[in-house]
Amino acid sequence: MTSAVIVDVVRTATGRGKPGGALHGVHPVTLLATTIRALVDRTGIDPAVVDDVIAGCVSQVGDQSINIARNAVLAAGFPESVPATTIDRQCGSSQQAAHFAAQGVLAGAYDVVIACGVESMSRVPMGSNAAGGDPFAPLWEGRYPDGLVGQGISAELIAARWKLDRATLDEFAARSHARAAAAAAQGAFANEIVPVTVTAADGTSSEHVTDQTIRPSTTVAGLAELKSSFYDPGLAQRFPEIGWHITPGNSSPLTDGASAALIMSEEKAAALGLRPRARFHTFAVAGSDPLLMLTGIIPATQKVLARSGLSIEDIDAYEVNEAFAPVPIVWQREFGADPAKLNPRGGAIALGHPLGASGTKLLATLVNYLEATGGRYGLQTMCEGGGMANAMIIERL
Repeated sequence: MTSAVIVDVVRTATGRGKPGGALHGVHPVTLLATTIRALVDRTGIDPAVVDDVIAGCVSQVGDQSINIARNAVLAAGFPESVPATTIDRQCGSSQQAAHFAAQGVLAGAYDVVIACGVESMSRVPMGSNAAGGDPFAPLWEGRYPDGLVGQGISAELIAARWKLDRATLDEFAARSHARAAAAAAQGAFANEIVPVTVTAADGTSSEHVTDQTIRPSTTVAGLAELKSSFYDPGLAQRFPEIGWHITPGNSSPLTDGASAALIMSEEKAAALGLRPRARFHTFAVAGSDPLLMLTGIIPATQKVLARSGLSIEDIDAYEVNEAFAPVPIVWQREFGADPAKLNPRGGAIALGHPLGASGTKLLATLVNYLEATGGRYGLQTMCEGGGMANAMIIERL
């Protein structure tokens, strides 16, 4: 039976997702084009052999509109014969791209495919694709007459339901920065980061290769000084159980970035003389309560473990996206997972969460961590807007 393998996976270093951030001056098409070009250059493959490019992107408007995947393929100098499509499964968009790519290989529809993602949150602000429109409809409103809430309020509700206090959230956030800073200092990200040329205001150019959102000096005491990000008097009346513990310090920052993975059949890799780095083992996707929204990682992980025949103890590393600190904490508690294996090189609270790029970004870190430590299995899961989640298990080769 054919297996789907990861030949290589890369990402850009992240930039702060606001004007003045390191990548703000780079058009998102250029950002993604630079990343997929680096991917084929690193592996030495002829881009003409790529059957399809599947890119995740959440805010598909403005600079990220009109099928950014296809625009990036052409900007990267790939042959016009290489097609591309852009998908949106919210924060898990490029993880879903990896699922679709690998599943296409397993189905025999592809031999070689690139799964990737991009988000320039400094140029295309989150939610801007809904400006001037109504993404909901009367039938939806009939099902949820009280309305839903933003992800920050969902994070507050999760913290309240699982009785997570402010100190617990801030301690996790400080640990994320400490782990990311230590990994960066040791050069642990060097093999996954591809340089992006940026131009300063004075016209000079440089290569951006360092994640801009890591704060090595972060302390629990410093985080404790930050105020709630989402306090609202009306919502405080609707949800009196909320403790208003979610702050900028225990949330992922707005971020720019891109990432990409070269995926193919094991047979095709052999024919091209390429050594695969990892194999896709199992996939799952799940829906969940859209009010809590961020808890879909629990049923998604239950499904992926059941399908894999593995237990949580069999997994050597877990990448659980740190959209907000309560999410990985609750996941770890629900599965009794080893906290030392959870986001061992830090997570999105420190490294950033460039929405559509985060799935294959986490995959790059997971593959490199398994290789560095000799681990065999890695599990990756991401919560998603609207109450969904992806989960997958990979096996290092």
